[in-house]
Amino acid sequence: MEKKNTWETYSEKQLKEVDVFADEYRNFLDEGKTERECVDYIVNAAEKSGYRELQDLIRKGERLKKGDKVYAVWMNKSVVMFRIGERPMAEGMNILGAHIDSPRLDVKQNPLYEEGGFAYLDTHYYGGVKKYQWVTLPLALHGVMVKKDGTTVEINIGENEDDPVFFISDLLIHLAAEQLEKKASKVIEGEALDIIVGSKPITFGKEKAAEKEGKQKEEAEGKKKDKKDKKNRERAKEAVKKGVLDILKKTYDVEEEDFLSAELEVVPAGKAREAGLDRSMILAYGQDDRVCAFSSMKAMLDVEESKRTACCLLVDKEEVGSIGATGMQSKFFENMVAEVMNLTGEYSELNVRRCLASSCMLSSDVSSAFDPSFAGSFDKKNVAYLGGGMVFNKFTGARGKSGSNDANAEYIAHIRKIFEEEKINFQTAELGRVDLGGGGTIAYILALYGMNVIDSGVAVLNMHAPWEATSKADVYETKRGYEAFLRGAEM
Repeated sequence: MEKKNTWETYSEKQLKEVDVFADEYRNFLDEGKTERECVDYIVNAAEKSGYRELQDLIRKGERLKKGDKVYAVWMNKSVVMFRIGERPMAEGMNILGAHIDSPRLDVKQNPLYEEGGFAYLDTHYYGGVKKYQWVTLPLALHGVMVKKDGTTVEINIGENEDDPVFFISDLLIHLAAEQLEKKASKVIEGEALDIIVGSKPITFGKEKAAEKEGKQKEEAEGKKKDKKDKKNRERAKEAVKKGVLDILKKTYDVEEEDFLSAELEVVPAGKAREAGLDRSMILAYGQDDRVCAFSSMKAMLDVEESKRTACCLLVDKEEVGSIGATGMQSKFFENMVAEVMNLTGEYSELNVRRCLASSCMLSSDVSSAFDPSFAGSFDKKNVAYLGGGMVFNKFTGARGKSGSNDANAEYIAHIRKIFEEEKINFQTAELGRVDLGGGGTIAYILALYGMNVIDSGVAVLNMHAPWEATSKADVYETKRGYEAFLRGAEM
């Protein structure tokens, strides 16, 4: 089945809209390199669009009615938005769900050490990464350090032009004969992904003056030379590490112990960029899955009316199995649905179950884009192409569909009808060649409620690499598709 390239379907007006939307999307990528930063951005955008915080309404005992817009945040890493529709929530919602975490390096709890004249931060990689892709890149440090008194110190180093950046060293090619014989999975080991954060020993200012005074006193008292040497050796011990700690103390008022209660993420430094001479693509960190998160958020904010209650769910921890209090397997979403139904006057355990079972969902996640350089890894008839429009994956998982959601034919036909009526350009795909590998999304978790769910999103080249590529047209078309879904889906 041949389909037009999405670029060929656009009017001059739409081509301009594509670039405007892409610029806004790139700004989101720059502002949201961690889950916390994404949530801050999304909440600000939601409040500007008239959304109110759900917990505030609960405290005040306010009721919700048709057209009301609310949001809820959980642990600063997951967020859900609801816009109340005409019909009772027990008849189901139209849900867009994506994740806002991305592969990265996490700083360990006891990370700072000195070796060979360098100060390092010890890291633990997060999600599926090719470890060798992370060496010799300029890296930035984002996150929070929470002090014992509860003070939260925000860290963002490496993004401004006058900021320092960090890096992971690699062995020079001249000495790499043995290294190059290793498997790609072993070329760089996980424990070797420690970032270099300094190399200058601390300078002691006032302590130097005290040292001079002490020396004079020492000579006067005739102390032994070996005692002086011991003192100097103690001063020189871990002087580079001490220098880094001194900077952290002066700049952020944090101590080494504050790393124990910190969440610091190491990500590629630099802004999202237009790619290609024709500026048709976006090259940036974290597009899996922030491209779908942003498109979902924008669709949610832009569609003002729908018969059913609309919902946009953006969660954490998908890259490591959707676990924990902020992942899709937590009760956060279900609890917030119950709270919203309580404020609409519909709450009962049975009504919550009916609402979830009757809902329609697009599990908004990325798909692999066909790469001609590695054509043998794909089934060309069943793969997504950059520029091919929004992507639908009937199932994900691995090999024999293990770990997948598998959307039913009736639901796919319903979505097809909506998209054809709205003239949305879309394509269908599988992740790659059967038996080669696979991957999962949050779709199967929502499907456990009995709702209709299908994976949908944007094709990504270089998926899970520090820099991923998408087509501007696909990003824009996906947002249009999400809008059509919110307006028209009901089964």
